[in-house]
This record gives sequence, C-alpha cells and structure tokens, in this order.
Amino acid sequence: MLRWLLVTLLALVLINGLWPWLKRLGLGRLPGDFEFRLFGREWFIPLASTLLLSLLAAAIARWI
Repeated sequence: MLRWLLVTLLALVLINGLWPWLKRLGLGRLPGDFEFRLFGREWFIPLASTLLLSLLAAAIARWI
C-alpha cells in the first residue's frame, strides 16, 4: 500500500511539473475538460485530459 501511495505522489508531482508543457500541447483545453468559477475560486476538472493520459500510460505499459 505504501508503494502505491508513493507512486501516486510521484506521478502527481511529475504531472504538476510538466503541466505548463502539457498545456501547450493542448491538454486541458479538450472538449471534456471543465473550468468554472465557484465561491471566488477557479476550479478545473480535466476529465478528457485525464482519460487521454491514462490511455497513453496504459499503451506504454502494455508495450513495455
């Protein structure tokens, strides 16, 4: 369990660091990505980008 927690934390740190570069590629602006303002704060729910990155990660894992 600790290993999965560590892997998830590292993946989130990696994606957070690469987010400006990924946004230039068009992730975060796909049709299923929602951005809205609620209670004076911007909320971002990247459903389509998450699905696309998951499919890419699964394809790479299957290929390796």
